[in-house]
Amino acid sequence: MEAGLLLQYVVIALAVVVSAWVVMKKQFPGTVRKARGAIALGLVKPQRAAWLQALGRKIAPPATGSGGACGGCDSCGPTPPKQH
Repeated sequence: MEAGLLLQYVVIALAVVVSAWVVMKKQFPGTVRKARGAIALGLVKPQRAAWLQALGRKIAPPATGSGGACGGCDSCGPTPPKQH
């Protein structure tokens, strides 16, 4: 296989993966959050290498103060009135 053709396949595959990730984050935020948490928990175990633990902490979803109804962005409530 020619190197240019291989590079083209790699770029297209990367574009498909990034596109699928964006759609998953927008359409299924709760599922993406759960998947990130499960992957992070597997990586931060004490018997793992330090770089894997650091990667797990980076992958982990941010902590939320209260669980939203959908597990998403927690911004589905009414907006507070503006102060003049």
